[in-house]
Amino acid sequence: MSFTNLYYKRAVGTPKACYVCHKPTTTVLATINTVDFLYTCDTHLSDPGFASQVGTSNDGVGAGGAKKMGLSPEEIAKVKAEWEERQKKKAERAKEKEKDKNKDKDEKDAASTGEDKAKGSGKEADKTLPGSLSPPSTSTSPTPPTPTHQRYTLHRDIFALRLAEHRRRRQVAQARELAPRLPGAPATPLPTNPPS
Repeated sequence: MSFTNLYYKRAVGTPKACYVCHKPTTTVLATINTVDFLYTCDTHLSDPGFASQVGTSNDGVGAGGAKKMGLSPEEIAKVKAEWEERQKKKAERAKEKEKDKNKDKDEKDAASTGEDKAKGSGKEADKTLPGSLSPPSTSTSPTPPTPTHQRYTLHRDIFALRLAEHRRRRQVAQARELAPRLPGAPATPLPTNPPS
């Protein structure tokens, strides 16, 4: 099972030994599904011989990345326009769904108050009627932004070491799984033929 060379920097509560210098650290680099992770000091993260940060201007993703990737301003403007159009459509769909929900809720409220009046509890229905027609509550509390972790790629030699270590672990696990099914060594010695 291989994994991509994209690691996310995360902070943990329990310090463990750094992968490089073995000093205690609370910084860990982990893949997206934590298939692989390694503890490392913050100083090693700035070392280009160990890892480099993804999203900086030298990898084609940052501010000057469009020029390095060979994209013309027209192509960039086209992609921006498509994205903005998709966002508008998404917002319109959300508004329509909200309206449908409110409409369904109002219909249910009207049906429940109609049943109350049919039962003959006119005064009680009048008391509950203003409460049921209260404006729909919309969640105006802002959702906290999702934390974005810094992304890193390991140097190709370090990444090759990580892949080799995972391959070795997988082979050891397969060997343990396969060992009980293999035949054992013969208990009796093999017969020897006397020289003729």
